Amino acid sequence: MTRPSPDSDGDDDEFPDAPALPSGSGNYLTVTGYARLQAELEQLVRHERPALVQTVSWAAGNGDRSENGDYIYGKRRLREIDRRIRYLMKRLENAVVVDPAQQENRDQVFFAATVDIIDADGSAGSYQIVGVDEADAAAGCISWISPLARALMRARVGDVVRFQSPAGIREIEVVAIRYQ
Repeated sequence: MTRPSPDSDGDDDEFPDAPALPSGSGNYLTVTGYARLQAELEQLVRHERPALVQTVSWAAGNGDRSENGDYIYGKRRLREIDRRIRYLMKRLENAVVVDPAQQENRDQVFFAATVDIIDADGSAGSYQIVGVDEADAAAGCISWISPLARALMRARVGDVVRFQSPAGIREIEVVAIRYQ
């Protein structure tokens, strides 16, 4: 197997930390998540990339490029930014934006719902079901493809759902459902 050289652009899908979407599904995002990705793309295209291009141009004019740290680092960072721009453009192009305020069936859990739960041991939690690009478990935002979110889908207040967690099978009760 050959590995791409550090100077090659590589594959657009070469994002080891990027969450994968299930085959055949859309890239579901909340309105907030879509705006966040758009803002990141705009920041990269309008500010970071042009500033870095200027730095690389300046460094290239300083002579020997093989030992020019500013040039070498700048080119590497430019490739990273370009890959991220391509990734964001693809994700935004395939985005299916879901506005939780437009949800008609508010008594069941669907994408973008915020769900309050109580675990079998009595501990409470609150989770919003979001797109894979917006998931942040520490902030209570779980991806719609996570085991917990899949177990909660279509549940109603008072339902007890079971799911496989890393700690084993867990049972949780749905206490409240909000769309905000």
